[in-house]
Amino acid sequence: MKFYDYGRSSAAYRVRIALRLKGLSCETIPISLLDGTQNSAGYRYVNPTGLVPSLDTGHGILGQSLAIIEYLDESHPEPPLLPAMPFARARCRALALQVACDIHPLNNLRVLNYLTGELEMGEEQKNRWYHHWLKQGLGPLEQQLSGNDSRYCCGDTPTLADICLVPQLYNARRFKLDLAPYPRLNAIEQACHQLEAFRLAHPDQQRQIPSKT
Repeated sequence: MKFYDYGRSSAAYRVRIALRLKGLSCETIPISLLDGTQNSAGYRYVNPTGLVPSLDTGHGILGQSLAIIEYLDESHPEPPLLPAMPFARARCRALALQVACDIHPLNNLRVLNYLTGELEMGEEQKNRWYHHWLKQGLGPLEQQLSGNDSRYCCGDTPTLADICLVPQLYNARRFKLDLAPYPRLNAIEQACHQLEAFRLAHPDQQRQIPSKT
C-alpha cells in the first residue's frame, strides 16, 4: 500500500493511528500542503480533490479518511475499530462523524486560507472563527461522553471515535483553544496517548520532506 500523507493534516493523522493500531506498514509519500504539492498535476491524478490523505490499496485509490479506516478495518479485522453490536457501532460512527463532518471541515486549511485570502480576514478574526466552531462541536461531544466512565469514547478499547477525537484536540491546542471546559475529552485523549499507536502517529513524530509527486 502507498499512503499519501501530510503530518499536520488531522484527516491523515486519523489514518496513521488506524494503521498503527492494525500493525500495518505501507510506503508513505509526503504531500506538503504548505508548498502546494496537493495541487500538482501528479497528485491531482491520484486524488482529483487535492485533499489528503489518499491510500493506494493495490486494488485502487481511496480518499476520505473514514472510508480508508473502514476499509482497513474490514480488510484487517483485528483489532476491531468499531464495537460489535449494531447500536454501539452506529453510535461510534455518529461520534466520529460529529468530528469529521461537523467540526473539521469548517476549520481545515483551505477554509482558513479562504478566510484570510479572498475574504481578507485578519488573524484575530480567523481565530475567532476557528474557536467558535470548535466550541460548537466539542461542547456537545463533552456532554455526550461525560455520561460514561469507560477508558475511551466507546468502551475500554480504542475505536473510530477516538481516532477522530485525538487529532481534533491536537488542532485545538495548535490554535490555543482553552480545553479546560472539556475534562472528559481530555481524559480520553490522555488514555489514547498511553498507547504506542497514538504516540507514533502524532504529527511531531512525522518526518515531512518536500514531495515531487
